[in-house]
Amino acid sequence: MMIVSFLLIGWILSWFKFNNLFIQAFKELFNKEITIASYYFIFFCVGTISDLILFINGTYNVI
Repeated sequence: MMIVSFLLIGWILSWFKFNNLFIQAFKELFNKEITIASYYFIFFCVGTISDLILFINGTYNVI
């Protein structure tokens, strides 16, 4: 469920042009070009890690 939540957060933040800010910051910090697909993939990975942490702790509830 956290995966969907984080993807939704990434989508909502893109309304406010956060994706452009994130891509530019990533380029300046790491000297790597990323695309909008990478932006959403990062939110997907954070959501996946959050789900795994909840599952390992035993607090994961499927609604």
